[in-house]
Amino acid sequence: MTKATKTKFVREYSINASAKLLYPYLSTPSGLAEWFCDEATVNSEKQYKFVWDGKDHYAELTSQRVNRSARFLFLNEKREHMPDAPYIDFTIEASELTQEQFLKVVDYSDEEDEEEMEELWDNLMQNLRELVGG
Repeated sequence: MTKATKTKFVREYSINASAKLLYPYLSTPSGLAEWFCDEATVNSEKQYKFVWDGKDHYAELTSQRVNRSARFLFLNEKREHMPDAPYIDFTIEASELTQEQFLKVVDYSDEEDEEEMEELWDNLMQNLRELVGG
């Protein structure tokens, strides 16, 4: 059995919205369901369930800084932690020079096709920009 190699996809997207406006879209089930996945819920154990194409994916919000960042660590089918787990990290950054806002995305996953990842995130960011007016 070969160990699947993970790919770390990192991009910064300029987004014309304040951190206060943007943050709920990155950290709450209702916000994430509007642009990131088909459906999102969180249970009493603080485990998030993301639904894409009818499939459930579980994750924990392992770190967050209000109006700054959120990291989701994905769990296995039994909702347990696994070694070298995939994660998605959102960080809101502002340029000191231009006062422009950026959303930095780190997607650490089994997906090896960088072009496909770029297309996926470009589309997701387009959805997010339309929502926040940026």
